[in-house]
Amino acid sequence: MAKFVRQLGQRSLNIVSEAGGMVIFLLEGLGLAFVPPFRPRRLLQEIYQIGVKSTLIVILTGAFTGMVMALQGYYTLKQYGSEGALGSAVALSLIREMGPVLTGIMVSARAGSAVTAEIGIMRITEQLDALDTMAVNPIQYVVMPKLLAGVIAVPLLTAIFDVVGILGGYLVGVILLGVSSGSYFSSMAASVVPIDVYGGIVKSLVFGLTIILVACYKGYYTEHGAEGVSKATNQTVVLSAVLILAWDYVLTSFFM
Repeated sequence: MAKFVRQLGQRSLNIVSEAGGMVIFLLEGLGLAFVPPFRPRRLLQEIYQIGVKSTLIVILTGAFTGMVMALQGYYTLKQYGSEGALGSAVALSLIREMGPVLTGIMVSARAGSAVTAEIGIMRITEQLDALDTMAVNPIQYVVMPKLLAGVIAVPLLTAIFDVVGILGGYLVGVILLGVSSGSYFSSMAASVVPIDVYGGIVKSLVFGLTIILVACYKGYYTEHGAEGVSKATNQTVVLSAVLILAWDYVLTSFFM
């Protein structure tokens, strides 16, 4: 019993220590955004890598999510004679919850893992140490542009996800199942209020920052060797998904 308590305590201390390290890492990375030299080209490159290259998977995920939600929602609402509210159900679900959460998970799986692998390889091949030797701050040069790119790219990807998901719901609900086009959009316009949109934007900002923070931190402090990079990449995807769901609960509670 005593051994179990010691192990539990040690594990808890490790979690708290890592969380504190991530906060310090985040503050240092964001703080260096206001310190010259400024490298806008690096930021644009990271926006392309994190955002543009994730667009296709976000579009596909958004389209099929909207189609499935419309299909499920139609037969549920039909039992109560409320098929006209299908547009409202699809839009609110996407804007409030599904859009930010699924976009975050897709970005963590595609871009987050790539960021961890990239920085992890730079660590084990001593490229980060070489930058430090040349008086180039590796956090400012490598990490900071990625953090800013995540904050910029994920909300834009979430907006794309929402729009494509609504169009996917329109395709199934209106074209395939025969719901009135006017009622689909009018119910959507009547039910979606600014707080829903603002809540989705705030969630996507937090998710984007969280994903890239975890990815950069795990890559920056990866263990040496290919196994260390593989372990760090796996931890990034799992931890990012868990934190996205945890933040989703906290932020949903706040915006209710």
